Amino acid sequence: MNNERKPDSKDELKIVKETLKNWEGDKNMIAMLLSIQDHLGYLPEESMIEVARYLNISETTIYGVATFYNQFRFTPPGKNHIQVCMGTACHVKRGNIVLESWERRLEIKEGEVTEDREFSLERVNCVGCCVLAPVTVINKEVRGQMDPTKVDGILLKYQLGKEAETKRKEESGLRVEESCEESNDGKNS
Repeated sequence: MNNERKPDSKDELKIVKETLKNWEGDKNMIAMLLSIQDHLGYLPEESMIEVARYLNISETTIYGVATFYNQFRFTPPGKNHIQVCMGTACHVKRGNIVLESWERRLEIKEGEVTEDREFSLERVNCVGCCVLAPVTVINKEVRGQMDPTKVDGILLKYQLGKEAETKRKEESGLRVEESCEESNDGKNS
């Protein structure tokens, strides 16, 4: 399954260059890469090339550092990014079963994105909410004491939200069309 989108690399490169301006005089490669990922949601190849130029080091060095740390992503995440904690407390409280439930329901494996790009799924190390184990983080919102049976309800909430958004857009589009028709009718009188 090919889940990679074709990003507008010109826009992304512009964001990377703007981000690097904030690091003028600083040589903290990891912080730069994290900052770029915060802005783009992932590290496109062009961003690593640009950081290598900025720091005057080889692209191989940048790539080696970025691939060494598991917090860096190299493909764009879905609109809704799901992170399942696998830290010690979450693992002991059967976080792996929660992860398997997400995989089954979304029909993807960890590290993948759904075909409609609506959801991405990631296994992460401790998120620092051990008392709430097992934990799932969705779009930076922590959901504690996760149970596999909660997955369907959460996805239903997102589906209903998406349907409501689509309906609002359709109604908004109809209002625009109606007002255009009304103004055209007034001109024809």
